[in-house]
Amino acid sequence: MIRLFLFAVVTLALGWSFSWLADRPGLITLTWQSMQIETSLMVAATAIVALVFAVMFVWWLIQTIWTSPHSVRRFFRARKRDRGYQALSTGLIAAGAGNALLARKMSARARGLLRADQEPLIQLLEAQTALIEGRHDEAREKFEKMAEDPETRELGLRGLYMEARRLGANEAARQYAETAVENAPYLPWAAEATLEYRCQAGRWEDAIRLLDQQKIANVIERKQADRWKAVLLTARATERLEGDPKGARDDAKAALKLARDLVPAGIIAAKAYLREDNLRKAAAILENLWKIAPHPQLAEAYLRARSGDSAADRLKRAEKLEALKPNNPESLLAVAQAALDTKDFKRAREKAEAALRMDPREGSYLLLADIEENETGDQGRVRHWLNQALRAPRDPAWVADGFVSERWLPLSPVTGRLDAFEWKRPFGQLEGPVEEGSLAAETAIANLPPVARTEVPAEPRLDPAAASDAAPAEPARAPSLTVVAGGEASARPSAEKPEAPKAAAPAREETADPFNGRPPDDPGVKDREAVAEPATRLKLF
Repeated sequence: MIRLFLFAVVTLALGWSFSWLADRPGLITLTWQSMQIETSLMVAATAIVALVFAVMFVWWLIQTIWTSPHSVRRFFRARKRDRGYQALSTGLIAAGAGNALLARKMSARARGLLRADQEPLIQLLEAQTALIEGRHDEAREKFEKMAEDPETRELGLRGLYMEARRLGANEAARQYAETAVENAPYLPWAAEATLEYRCQAGRWEDAIRLLDQQKIANVIERKQADRWKAVLLTARATERLEGDPKGARDDAKAALKLARDLVPAGIIAAKAYLREDNLRKAAAILENLWKIAPHPQLAEAYLRARSGDSAADRLKRAEKLEALKPNNPESLLAVAQAALDTKDFKRAREKAEAALRMDPREGSYLLLADIEENETGDQGRVRHWLNQALRAPRDPAWVADGFVSERWLPLSPVTGRLDAFEWKRPFGQLEGPVEEGSLAAETAIANLPPVARTEVPAEPRLDPAAASDAAPAEPARAPSLTVVAGGEASARPSAEKPEAPKAAAPAREETADPFNGRPPDDPGVKDREAVAEPATRLKLF
């Protein structure tokens, strides 16, 4: 486009010049060796321009003839290079697809058309071909040669690192990653691997320094880098808590600035303040964190901040937590546990049942079992709540890659991944609330088709000796025969008991004590002497 514009400008300039000369005619006289040449100004200008173009053409022709051998060589060299790059591209695609035969063929062709010292991708193709064919020793040799070349050092170290990981040589893999991150800290794989290795070795200072370098190089997003740095600071604070409470406090507070919802950091900071007998700041940190993320470990640390507090004092502190985060299962359970410690069973039961309605889980049922054990000692009801706890979803815990831990850890013990632990329900548990009783059985009973019942009275059997003296007694009810809609019949004893003689004392009726709206699943062991034996009933089958 620029050349076209320049050509148009030059053409317009020449046209304007010739038109300017045409409007101003004149003669040019040239005297040379007793010869006098006269011509017009236009003819002279035209002759000069033609002469310039002729000289330029002659110069181009001479240059073309002079450089023709080099041009011919360059043409064939470029054609050969293009064929080599085509073979190299085809070989890399074949190696990526797993076609070892075509990859080896294209590798040999590319090496014949291109120079390996000028094109390092040939070594990569040969190494990939060797890996596909299972010749790992040869592939490692290729990667080592690539690692010695400054141009391909990163690629060679990456291949050596993957081979070391495949063989399980973790120390060699760590060294390759360390070497790569020293030369190029912007490499994501090297930085991530080095960060994991330093964390596993407990080198928190080096890990934080490397993370800052990655953040500056924009290898990791700012949000992710802040989160990981908060985790590293919390891990370092955990180790420094016993020997250096002040340093642990500073690290934990810095972690909370980067991740406000990091519960372990808040607990470490509160413990560090408590080591310095600063209860007010410790309580402030726990309260602020409780507003963001209610957690049972926060509640435990808050309630037991002072070792000399009584159960009533802990109840007041639990009520303060509930005021900070009302209508929350963790708040309700904290108050219920504190009320149980003070023997306020009514309040403990109300809070535990409220938490159970909001989030049915194992801990709520176990707490109700403890309340029942301490208040009434009814083993039937205690077993009822324990049975519900067995079927309820488990309480949330620290889970990372399927591993459940009682306390938070900065790394996953399974994969070594940083910041892998999450506070959630463990895998493989029941989902959703578990109602009392068997839900499947109740659903099946509710879906049964209607039945037609037919009462088949049986003839009363009387004593012949007493028939003449006593008045005829009312006939006893026989067991009713239930006819189901499918044509089958089954015997169902009558639910009513035979009436006793008027002279006899009326039998004492036993009514089930209501328990959470219905009788418990396990009513306990009954006293057989206190329960009257049921009357003998007629069995048809």
